[in-house]
Amino acid sequence: MPASRLLSVLLLLQSRGRLSAQAIADELNVSVRTAYRDLARLQTAGVPVYAETGRGGGYQLLDGYRTRLTGMSEGEARALFFAGLPGPAADLGLSAEVTAARLKLLAALPTALAEEASRVAAVFHLDAPGWYREPEQAPHLPLLVDAVLTRRAVDVRYRRWRAPQEVERRLRPYGLVLKSGTWYLVAATEKGTATYRVTQILDATLGDERFDRPADFDLGAYWAAYLEDFHARRYTGTATVRLSPAGRRRLPDNVAPEVVRAVDSTATPIGDDIGDDGWVEAVIPTESIDHARGELLRLGTDVVVVAPPELRRAMATTVETLARAYGSS
Repeated sequence: MPASRLLSVLLLLQSRGRLSAQAIADELNVSVRTAYRDLARLQTAGVPVYAETGRGGGYQLLDGYRTRLTGMSEGEARALFFAGLPGPAADLGLSAEVTAARLKLLAALPTALAEEASRVAAVFHLDAPGWYREPEQAPHLPLLVDAVLTRRAVDVRYRRWRAPQEVERRLRPYGLVLKSGTWYLVAATEKGTATYRVTQILDATLGDERFDRPADFDLGAYWAAYLEDFHARRYTGTATVRLSPAGRRRLPDNVAPEVVRAVDSTATPIGDDIGDDGWVEAVIPTESIDHARGELLRLGTDVVVVAPPELRRAMATTVETLARAYGSS
C-alpha cells in the first residue's frame, strides 16, 4: 500500500539517517523511480526531507525531527516474532511485514539502542536448510498460517508414503514447526493429533468451520514427544560393525547423529587384526537392511559389517555387483 510504504520510507530515514534513493529502493523492494516519487510525496505532505548532492549525498530528515507514527498493524505484530528470521518469514508470507515491523521498532528506540540493535542484526544470520539440498517450496504455507491464527479448519489433499498415497483430510491446525528447513503442520484429525509435512500437501482450501485449540496443548512439548516417538519407531534393529579411525572420523558426514552416538558409547578396540591399529567394534541402530547398506557403503573399506548375516550378504552382493560392472568395462 502507498501509505504504508510512505511510512516505511519515513521510518527508514529516521532510523538510518542519510540514505540514497537506491538504498531506500533496495530496502523496500521497489524501483528507484518509486523511491523518488515517495520522497517527493513526503516533502509535499510537509515532512522535512531534504537532499544533499555530491559524493556521499542522499536524503535525510531535518535534525531533531521524529515521527510518532509507529503503531503496528496486526500483520506486523505477527511478523515481529520473525524479525530476525527473514527466510522463514518469507516462507510464511510475512516478508513485507517483517521489514515494516523492524523499521518501526528501530524508529521507536533511543538512538544508542537503535544503533546497537542494528549492529547485532548485522552480524547474525539464520540459514535453516541443510547443506546439499535445495530449500523446499511450500506454496500452501501462508494459507496454513491464516488457518492456525484464525482457528479455521482446512481441507487438504495429502501425499503420503504408504498406499493409498493420495488422501483427503479435514485438518484443524494447531501450529507450524520449522525443522532443518522443512515446515511441518501439527493438526487435529478425526483420529487425533498428527503431523504433516507441508510440502506434501498438494491442495488446501480454507474452510468455514471454526475450532478451539485445547487450552493445555503445548506445541513445543508435542514436538519433543513426536521426535522421541519418531526415533523409537525409526530404528527397529541393530548391527555390529568394525570401523577404522578414518571411518569414525567420516561418520558424522555420512550417517545420522544417533548412529554416531551409538558408536561413541559402544566402541571397543579390537587391535590390529584387520591390518591397521585403531579399529573398533561397535553396535549401531538400523532402520532396515536396505537403509543400513546404503549408509555404510558410503564408508567404503573403512567399515566391515560383522552382523547380522542379512546385512553382511547385502553388502557383499552390492560390492560384487559393482566389481562386475567396473570389471566388464
